[in-house]
Amino acid sequence: MSTPRNFLDAPLSEGAEIPGTPAQAHHLGTVLRRGPGDAVMVFNPRDGEFAATIATLRKDRCSFALAGRRRPPAPEPDLRLVVAVLKRDAFDWLVEKATELGVSAIHPVTTRRTVVDRVNLDRLSAIARGAAEQCERLSIPVVHPAVPLHAALDRWDGAPLLVAAERRGALPLGHAAHGRRLPCGWLVGPEGGFEGGELDDATSRAFVTPVALGPRILRAETAAVAGLSVLQALAGDWTDT
Repeated sequence: MSTPRNFLDAPLSEGAEIPGTPAQAHHLGTVLRRGPGDAVMVFNPRDGEFAATIATLRKDRCSFALAGRRRPPAPEPDLRLVVAVLKRDAFDWLVEKATELGVSAIHPVTTRRTVVDRVNLDRLSAIARGAAEQCERLSIPVVHPAVPLHAALDRWDGAPLLVAAERRGALPLGHAAHGRRLPCGWLVGPEGGFEGGELDDATSRAFVTPVALGPRILRAETAAVAGLSVLQALAGDWTDT
């Protein structure tokens, strides 16, 4: 039986007793059928990961008694996903997979062809948190509010941003990513792709590079995951030994 991991946004130290959230209490007690004294892990990116036990557990509250630290804090890759807002099921799935792939931030954007123009930040943040707990990373990606594409580009900090540009004769992503190092962003449009003017505006900016993802037409969520995988393999922490 695996040991549950729980993210706690409070200072962590050996010997401390830290309260959990109502959601964590429900998950541990109702879903996992755990009780006081059972082993858990707690973590955050500032303090690392600690072995712990459930100190108290009621219907909507719990606390954890921390033992020794198992992993110290460590740098994580600054890989960002900028993606046109997708329908609920597809976007939920993408947030989960992007978290597993190690993204640091998810920036939803609206474009002329997006069908949905808003996101439920609480739900998506909870999905990212659950995925981080499952995949053993120490941090949780920040899910930003949805903004128009041009606004996201206007406020971008200048880090390289690669954009999936279908039918533009762009350099293959594997070639464009070779030799790069993070930070880096990956921009994917909606189903049906960007309109020409949107792509022209994006690629007119010095930090944006159009790239191709091969001869097949991919769904937006597939393109997002494929691109993140390539960037992690060539420029991210998949290269660490």
